Amino acid sequence: MNILITNDDGWGAPGIRMLVEEMKKIGHVIVLAPDGARSGFSNAVTATQPITLRKVDHDDRDIEVYVTSGTPSDCIKLAINVVFKGDVSQIDLVVSGVNHGSNAAVNSIYSGTIGACLVAAEHQIPAIGFSIYDNSHEADLTYMRPYLASLTRHLLDEGIRPGTCYNINAPVGEIKGMKWTRQCKSHWEKEMKETPLENGEVGYMLSGYMVNDEPEATDTDEWALSHGYISIQPCSPDMTYYAAL
Repeated sequence: MNILITNDDGWGAPGIRMLVEEMKKIGHVIVLAPDGARSGFSNAVTATQPITLRKVDHDDRDIEVYVTSGTPSDCIKLAINVVFKGDVSQIDLVVSGVNHGSNAAVNSIYSGTIGACLVAAEHQIPAIGFSIYDNSHEADLTYMRPYLASLTRHLLDEGIRPGTCYNINAPVGEIKGMKWTRQCKSHWEKEMKETPLENGEVGYMLSGYMVNDEPEATDTDEWALSHGYISIQPCSPDMTYYAAL
């Protein structure tokens, strides 16, 4: 089994290094990741300038590692069209992460981690995105680690439907178990913060906080995370709101 691994934190992030070690228990690992942080890039692709792709040396000769100047979505397209020369059948699974920071609730629409999974799903490649509810580069991944390979195996054994991917988020600290969830209805507030620029002008930086619009609901990803459970949410590139048809 060929497992393609990517992320939006860059090849140097601890989360992707741990993910590589765990996915090696399941199959042959090929890494194709951005050369630096691409958080918040969602499904962005680089359309106005060339992007670079280079193979890098790695201590573990059992894996292949490529880095690109592109986005997480670019990574999947480069893997399909360049590394595997258009033969999608050579990629059995895409795994993205482990993202440093939650991709639950409305965060999933901004996420480069999940963006890569959606591109994989577009091409009918099974995909799983892993994230932990801690933005720190030094996030403690100890409790999440045992679930990475076992949960991946479980989803593969159950069968990942064509055109589907999974958004999996883990809480910080001890994990009570796992829950199938839906995306929590939520929104961000006070999202822009003024910051002075060297030229005397005022610039703006992303800031603010996310608001749970349904705090009493017990079937959401936010509820699961806040109560110590791993959240498992199926996703699809199909953005049709069927209830409105």
